[in-house]
Amino acid sequence: MSLANRKILVVEDDALIAMLLEDMLSELDYDVSATAADVDGALVLAEGGAFDAAILDVSLAGKSSLPVARLLDEKNKPYIFATGYGALPAGMEGSGRRVLNKPYQLHQLEAALASLDITG
Repeated sequence: MSLANRKILVVEDDALIAMLLEDMLSELDYDVSATAADVDGALVLAEGGAFDAAILDVSLAGKSSLPVARLLDEKNKPYIFATGYGALPAGMEGSGRRVLNKPYQLHQLEAALASLDITG
């Protein structure tokens, strides 16, 4: 099944990175369903569930995105952590966690998304 037009929730507090990510997703034929720049906004969007997968910045204005990841886990929504820290902070590590290290390139984003189970 083609992954084209799958909807991605972008959770990123840096506006320039969010815009770059949106452009990259568009180039890969994904649709951005919504963008959140903080934990509260991301939780509202995640609760709504109008997306197929999410990309979560690890730190949102100094706050952990772990509550968003936990909600996505509860809703069985796949996601990728994006981080410039090299490793996931305590509580975020674990088997099966997909990590996209910043700065990332188009082919790395494409491979990370392809590894998610968003074909259903």
